[in-house]
Amino acid sequence: PIVKLVNGILTDAVLRGASDIHIEPFEKELRVRYRIDGSLQEIKKPPMKMKGALTSRVKILAELNIAERRVPQDGRIKLKVKNKVIDFRVSTLPVIFGEKIVMRILDKSNLTLDLEKFGLEPKAEKDFMGAILNPYGMVLVTGPTGSGKTTTLYSALSKINTEDVNIMTAEDPVEYNIHGINQVLVRTEIGMTFAAALKAFLRQDPNIIMVGEIRDIETGGIAIKAALTGHLVLSTLHTNDAPSTITRLIDMGLEPFNVAAALNLVTAQRLLRRICSKCKEETTYPPEFLEAAHISSEQAAQLKFYKGKGCDACGGSGYKGRQGLYEVMSMSTELRRLIMHGASADELRQQGLKEGMLTLRMDGLVKVNRGITTLEEVIKETAAT
Repeated sequence: PIVKLVNGILTDAVLRGASDIHIEPFEKELRVRYRIDGSLQEIKKPPMKMKGALTSRVKILAELNIAERRVPQDGRIKLKVKNKVIDFRVSTLPVIFGEKIVMRILDKSNLTLDLEKFGLEPKAEKDFMGAILNPYGMVLVTGPTGSGKTTTLYSALSKINTEDVNIMTAEDPVEYNIHGINQVLVRTEIGMTFAAALKAFLRQDPNIIMVGEIRDIETGGIAIKAALTGHLVLSTLHTNDAPSTITRLIDMGLEPFNVAAALNLVTAQRLLRRICSKCKEETTYPPEFLEAAHISSEQAAQLKFYKGKGCDACGGSGYKGRQGLYEVMSMSTELRRLIMHGASADELRQQGLKEGMLTLRMDGLVKVNRGITTLEEVIKETAAT
């Protein structure tokens, strides 16, 4: 029964389109939750007596040490679900009442690599495509964990993955392998850092380089040097919006004139839940709610609002699937000049808006008006700008 239970939990999660599975031991109960469309939902509570067996079974599948219960462990499980092989990234953590297990589901068939389907607005899409088709320079994607940065980068790479270019990536971890791209796993514990990988890449005759994340001045410095010496460099940062990404690089200690010269484009993104198409209906909001969201009555009069009533298709939540919001800042001569003169994020934002950039909040309101997502989701995920 334990084998069946574990397989059931894994298979069910994949079929429901979950991104993560949480197995949590508490004092009097075991809890299994799935993260679906970004939100955790409780799925079942297996009997307490199965706690040990359940943990051990998952650890065996992930080839972990079942006798070691005092330190965190990491592993992977490969499982066939409905004729496709799914990868689970497993992490165990000792908690008071046992070990908590979290599994990240990597389902390649769920990976939409078609940039045209991301829902970028026309100018944003044109700018983004232009930037990645450039033979050199730097393109940065920023946003919190789980906002789809890796997917955006993979999509960009698969767009430019032709047989006449050499593409190298440094990732931690490598989430999906893509044919034709040389992917390197970063392992800090043995000195294989992002910076070390980057240095090695430059001796490998690359055209396009992707660095999972710019975490320090060393990585940032090499990445910028690569972008300035005729390579296209793609990477990510953890910042809240596009303009503050630029100031973050300079705060790290990188020279403003290098940043200004190297950058092609910065895009900030968020993932929001989409309204379920089966139970979508128009809705209205009280004025005080709109006021709190910094939406003027004039603005509100021009917007249509929708929500999902909740039905069987979406499990009563009113949401099904997810949609990205994008704040795409393309480097103009004027923006480069401002960066060189040490402009603040706010000054950069003002100039970006002048040039037709949509902020995350603005892009969110466009998606609200089209009935793609709800005002609540946009307010939760974006700052009022």
